[in-house]
Amino acid sequence: MDYDVVVAGGGPVGLMLACELRLGGARVAVLERLTEVDPTIKGGAITTPSAEALYRRGMLPPLAEVQRQAMDRFQAFIRERNGGDGGGAAGQGLGFVGHFAGIMLRADLVDRTEPGLGDAGPAAEIAFVAQQDIERLLGERADELGVDVRRGVELTGFDADDGAVTVRTGHGTIRAAWLVGCDGGRSTVRKVAGFSFPGTDPETTCHQAVVEMTGAEGLTVGWTTTDTGVYAHGPMPGRVVTVEFDGPPADRNAPVTAEDLQARLRRVSGVDVTITEVRTATRFTDHARQVTEYRKGRVLLAGDAAHVHSAFGSQGLSLGIGDAMNLGWKLAAVIGGRAPEGLLDTYTAERHSVGAGILDWTRSQVAAMRPDPQSRALRAIISDLAETVTGTTYLTARLNSAGVRYGLPGEHPLTGRSAPDLELADGSRLADHLHGGRALLLDLTDEPELRALAVGYAGRVDTLTVGCPARPELAAVLVRPDGFTAWAADAGAPTSTAGLTEALEEWFGVPEDAVTPG
Repeated sequence: MDYDVVVAGGGPVGLMLACELRLGGARVAVLERLTEVDPTIKGGAITTPSAEALYRRGMLPPLAEVQRQAMDRFQAFIRERNGGDGGGAAGQGLGFVGHFAGIMLRADLVDRTEPGLGDAGPAAEIAFVAQQDIERLLGERADELGVDVRRGVELTGFDADDGAVTVRTGHGTIRAAWLVGCDGGRSTVRKVAGFSFPGTDPETTCHQAVVEMTGAEGLTVGWTTTDTGVYAHGPMPGRVVTVEFDGPPADRNAPVTAEDLQARLRRVSGVDVTITEVRTATRFTDHARQVTEYRKGRVLLAGDAAHVHSAFGSQGLSLGIGDAMNLGWKLAAVIGGRAPEGLLDTYTAERHSVGAGILDWTRSQVAAMRPDPQSRALRAIISDLAETVTGTTYLTARLNSAGVRYGLPGEHPLTGRSAPDLELADGSRLADHLHGGRALLLDLTDEPELRALAVGYAGRVDTLTVGCPARPELAAVLVRPDGFTAWAADAGAPTSTAGLTEALEEWFGVPEDAVTPG
């Protein structure tokens, strides 16, 4: 084998997956047809799950710096609109947690005591990070970890059998044990492998662009509904979005011209803007499709290759990063002989329902954006709900996948959920101990019996004994490499170790010969 895994696609999902595989000891090659990061405008924000994943791998400082720069641009936009007065732009920008169909969700109306909404630690403060910045940061990390990233190399086909995958490119062939398609919504890997890709057809044509224009003072900042569609202006100078319910574009590959953008923006907004220059622009629709399974033999899919939907809510990147986090450690464990191949079945089992939920989330936003009277009535009701604590908390939880709970054995409320970023007695946080991509058994009550059960998992499961004053009810937590809780127990429980042996064997295989601690 030339490599253990070939990853087709070097965007954020492919690079995240490659980094996770390298942390698990796999030899990885990433094939990316572009020679450099695509500068075309994409998502300008991330949701909490993406921030959590990157935080757990030690990438919080560069994310925070990128966000600071983004907020500087936002302030510049507000100053431009206000004739030189910033008007507390940073505070205004961080006063929202996102939007549903362009209905802004206020941060002060979110009940942070709800599960998953108040326990992400510093990651919860990260949102304004563009997709290109994520790709750049992950590219640097991949280089540090020794991933072989081959830019300007495109997968053109492959042959797979029970023992290996032979990948064809314009530069020759590569033989690997596994192939993962992270090559986007028009995935070659998905098509060649024959994955079924059902879903719903598009009814909108949407554009996003950064332009130079005159007459912009007539545009409302933020999201605005009109009789002909929806448009957005900001949060950076020249950024505009249009949504029109006139069916899909005749040619999605046609260049986006200044004339076309100007006509659409005028039609939707009713403002006579004049676009003089297009810095970057993209066209997209609201089609929503998902493969029925994420694996066929030695070929797997992640990110947009497995599921596509509209960009409303900026959830696509987080969904793909979640796929990479879920798959990476499992595939690396199978390759390293630390787990049976059947572990990969849990990838589809856990991630397919998450993807299906986000597809429906984006479909529901399209329903609330339509210009017909029934949809506008629905939108008015959702807008009213978004002015309440209960409504905003629900929508924010859905936006950030706070309700995701994998079907893992165990009755504890944390089991199957993303682990809370516990603040520990030694001054560290839980995420600080996940940088290496290994599982963690957190012993919060200094229980030798707990640690004895994990002795045979050295190198697979790290063990840490430390208190957690803020959560005295917890006795111990077993956290998987992807940050999800595999098992937990409360202090004072009569059988605090019950289920731990089963959880260790379920996720991390058979232990090595245990050494009785002295």
